[in-house]
Amino acid sequence: MTECTITGSFDSSFFLPADPVKQELFFGVGVSGRVGEFATQLGRNALVITDAGVLSAGHPQKIVSSLKEVGINTFLYDGAIENPTVSSIQACARNVEALGIDLIIGVGGGSSLDTAKGVNFILTNGGSMRDYWGVGKANYPLLPMIAIPTTAGTGSECQSYALISDDQTYRKMACGDSGALPKVTLLDPELTLSQPSAVCAATGMDALSHCLESIVCTRSNEWSEHHARKGFYLLVQNLEIVWKDPQNLNARSAVLLGAAHAGAAIERSMLGAAHALANPLTAQKGIVHGQAVGLTLPAVLAYNRADPNTEKKYADLTRGSGIANPDTSDMDAVDLLIEKIIQIRTILNLPSRLNEAGCESSELGELAKDASEQWTVTFNPLPVNESKLLRIYQSINSYAR
Repeated sequence: MTECTITGSFDSSFFLPADPVKQELFFGVGVSGRVGEFATQLGRNALVITDAGVLSAGHPQKIVSSLKEVGINTFLYDGAIENPTVSSIQACARNVEALGIDLIIGVGGGSSLDTAKGVNFILTNGGSMRDYWGVGKANYPLLPMIAIPTTAGTGSECQSYALISDDQTYRKMACGDSGALPKVTLLDPELTLSQPSAVCAATGMDALSHCLESIVCTRSNEWSEHHARKGFYLLVQNLEIVWKDPQNLNARSAVLLGAAHAGAAIERSMLGAAHALANPLTAQKGIVHGQAVGLTLPAVLAYNRADPNTEKKYADLTRGSGIANPDTSDMDAVDLLIEKIIQIRTILNLPSRLNEAGCESSELGELAKDASEQWTVTFNPLPVNESKLLRIYQSINSYAR
């Protein structure tokens, strides 16, 4: 039974009936303070995984206190890194393998939550994260996990995948298992008040891309479309407010819930070419993931609209969110959608040209080759190959403002 505690005027229906994904989600200001209550139902020896930045904001310390108040033995690990790697997961697992952990709690952004999932694989099944690249590779049950996001963007709190980078190739490996889906997710808008503005911008753009890709990908279905629509409406109407008024808790609540919907949409479907093009920019050029997706998304929207069914989905989303009027044609609505994404990218002060992110035109061929080998590219609504991906890269600067 999923319960959502909703603040303000937010719709309390998070999951559709007969949704195949089972997860408890609790949403509301201060809900993270109830972590001890939920943890007592799941384990007695908890590992809290976070990173140094989140630790400096004081959030994990409050989580640890809540757990200890109800008598749960608690161990804190603050060594999660941005874009977690095979070796960083292994290092955490070695540090805690003798502690008898039976519950894992991830506190932080997507990297902390992915680290928590990755460590779960190693503690329960051994080996290396390379052994779990793909879906359902775990032979033994995973430990229960509680996810407490402090950023609004990755949607990892509603996903059963950990994205882990290979130390040698830097390729992101999607390691998925139904047991890796957090049993409980606590969405507390107050925790996002400490989110740096640059992180807010990058993760917000990432969440928007999750909605726009999952709703048109080849695995799209009624559940993923439900989450993509709700997520997009919340995000597109509130991201700019959060940027201009960072202390606006109502807008932050909407963005946090929107990002969770976006993550739930991915869990039930998949992504597409925008992420396939963005991942090499992060792996090879060190561009922050959300910034990389912001660069690729407008060009991919323009490419995908050539498919009539995809253009209609984009247009319906645009009209439903209020970006376009109800009587706006599909063609004009998609024009407005692309312009809106570019406008948000500009307001969020994200790069709009490849050279602003340190990427030169001479490197695009190698990047396109890498993009063509990404898993998500196979789910794009319009087929792409290396040469088509190269042309999309080459068109990115034409969407700069």
